[in-house]
Amino acid sequence: METRFNLFADKVGADIVKRLAATGPTLRKSTLPIRIQHLVEIRASQINGCGFCTDMHTKDAMAEGETTLRLNLIAAWRDATVFTEAERAALAFTEEGTRIADAHTGVGADTWSEVRKHFDDDQIGALISVVALINAFNRLNVIARTPAGSYEPGMFH
Repeated sequence: METRFNLFADKVGADIVKRLAATGPTLRKSTLPIRIQHLVEIRASQINGCGFCTDMHTKDAMAEGETTLRLNLIAAWRDATVFTEAERAALAFTEEGTRIADAHTGVGADTWSEVRKHFDDDQIGALISVVALINAFNRLNVIARTPAGSYEPGMFH
């Protein structure tokens, strides 16, 4: 795949990406487990067809100890036994929060109830923010056709 537009080489694009990325440390310091943050980033990126973000967040998750088995099963999480109930709630939330136009209602009441069961207010605030942020990054990279495969863990930290 050939890059359509290099966001990093454009003054406005680079500034926007930099400002969005600046929210990352706040989310990483939140009480929402990093393992769940990675699952959310990967699942949303899979749904949106963002190879760059799927590559980046999969490699970062592996570098932080995530297993190949769990990474391979993220897209099929409903049929996998390797995810906790809290992770399953976060993955359902991610799918519904990413596919807002498909559901016409956003996150459904059953999913919201599961999220409330497993996460406190600060964690929910972080979860909402991770879903929104990764969707923004996915759209930037899909539209610009940012290619996947060259990311090295931590290269943007």
